[in-house]
Amino acid sequence: MTSAADFISEDLMPGAWQLQLAVRSLRAGGIVLHATEGVWGLACDPFSKSAVGRLLALKNRQPEKGLIVIGAQPEAFQPELVTLSDAQQQAVSASWPGAVTWLLPSQRFPHWITGGRPNVAVRVPGHEQSRALSRAFGGPLVSTSANYAGHRAARNGFQAARFASREPAVAYFLPGATLTRTGPSEIRDLQGQIHRAG
Repeated sequence: MTSAADFISEDLMPGAWQLQLAVRSLRAGGIVLHATEGVWGLACDPFSKSAVGRLLALKNRQPEKGLIVIGAQPEAFQPELVTLSDAQQQAVSASWPGAVTWLLPSQRFPHWITGGRPNVAVRVPGHEQSRALSRAFGGPLVSTSANYAGHRAARNGFQAARFASREPAVAYFLPGATLTRTGPSEIRDLQGQIHRAG
């Protein structure tokens, strides 16, 4: 019988076949559970309204709160970055890869990602597996903490496995491990305000 431990790995990078299975799930509109710097995250295609809807329902999260989108490299957010000044672009790029999420003027992300606001929360994570997942998918991904609204996020593989086993909406559990961070990413805006401490 398969146990939760069978899906937990201390390796930060999954095998190519595991990434392929995760990407297949994402392209089919599924939700993938994956490791980030400090917590486990739920990923899906940000341009799939149905996938995002299932993710919000899973978390019991209000749509107006918006969602964070991750990319494999800064170029994944080129449409947003080109609207910034040179100094702003340098400040954003200097923080990536890393656990810093920026609120940038959205140029293409739908309202179910932005929560109806003019800005979108974007990040190039400091976790190799998260970047590899986005790179293999071929574009940005929603990545939000694996937890129900108001509850603590899964911080280790066993907690993530328990979460996945309770939630049929999770299409694939990508084996991996978090880094040494103790919480979610910091959220900043271009005016220097910190909206969530890291």
